[in-house]
Order: sequence, then C-alpha cells, then structure tokens
Amino acid sequence: MEPFVLANETVRLSVPTLADVDDVWKACQDPQIEAWNTVPTPYARQDAVAFLEGVVAPGWSAERSFTWAVRAPGECDGPVLGMVGLDVEDATPGVRSAGLGFWMAPAARGHGLVTAACHLALDWGFDPEGLELSRATWLAYVGNWPSRRVAWKLGFRVEGTIRGQGVQRGRRRDAWFGTLLPGDPREPNEAWPAEAPASAEAVLPRT
Repeated sequence: MEPFVLANETVRLSVPTLADVDDVWKACQDPQIEAWNTVPTPYARQDAVAFLEGVVAPGWSAERSFTWAVRAPGECDGPVLGMVGLDVEDATPGVRSAGLGFWMAPAARGHGLVTAACHLALDWGFDPEGLELSRATWLAYVGNWPSRRVAWKLGFRVEGTIRGQGVQRGRRRDAWFGTLLPGDPREPNEAWPAEAPASAEAVLPRT
C-alpha cells in the first residue's frame, strides 16, 4: 500500500522518511521512551535509520504495519512530534485486529496531540474503506500511566494485567491489555483509577 496522509485541525499524520532521521534519533534519547519501549539503548542515529528503512517502509509495503509521524497541521510536513501506528494481525477483513502504538517527543507532550493522532488512526482502521477492523488493542507495561491515560481517553476497556507479556532487553515484564470495538464510544468507560499518580497527565511513548 502506498503511504497516505491523515489530517485534521490538530495534527497531520504522514509517513516518516529518511528526512526525519535526526528528529527520530533525538526524540529517542529521552529516558522515558527508553523506559517504556523496546528501542535499543543507547539509541544511535543508525537505529533511527534502521527503523525508517527496515520497519516503517516494509510495514506499509506488506500492509501489516502502518506507521505515521505526528506533525503540526499544515500543507507541508514539519518536524516529527511523535509516532502513531497500527500493527495488523494476519486475518481477513471484518475480523482483523490491530494493535495501537504511539510515542511523543518530550516537547510535544501534554497538549492532546497523541490523542488526536490516535483518533485519526483508529477512524481509518475501523472504516470499511480502511482496514475494516473488528477490534483494536492497546498494550503497555504496568506502570506506564501516561500511556494508559491516552487509552482511557480513547475509550479502550482495560481487560486486565497479563503477567510476563512483554520482553524488554532480556527480561519479561507484566503488561496492561485493553480493547476497543468499532461501536464503542470514544470516551472513558470507567472512572480514572484512584491509584494513578498525578504525573500521568503527561503523554509518554508508544508501547
């Protein structure tokens, strides 16, 4: 599939290219992205090149992983503020599920940009003219409250905690798992957990 743009008055989503390598490299120096993601550490400029050439481009070509750079709205592509993507399972249209992932650069957090970007990606994912998904999923390591807050705002239902779900740099970590169906309201479906820290308002990375 040829990459395409999704946009509204808040954000513009377009495919990241090698022209964005320095933006990606600089963003991934952030300790919070390292803490909640599986990016190499330390993150070298060549790791950003490998991501753009070996993950983003093949994912679009195979129609299995759709990754967009989050940018400010406008007719031209500006600096990369973050990433959002849908990783699609191998199933027929109408019963397919896709995992939603995202991260935001430090300077772009706290402005609702990642929520707006995820709405665009999910709208296309559920659209019969898009991926015709029957379900979207969200996964985050336990403790990633900012990621959970984004999922909460989007209407994901947290189904529970899966022990040892993810492997990060050689060790297994427990993860929260959530689901969103096409007919679900895109708004919180439960009260925000009382045990969440106040710092969860900040938006952290793709998980």
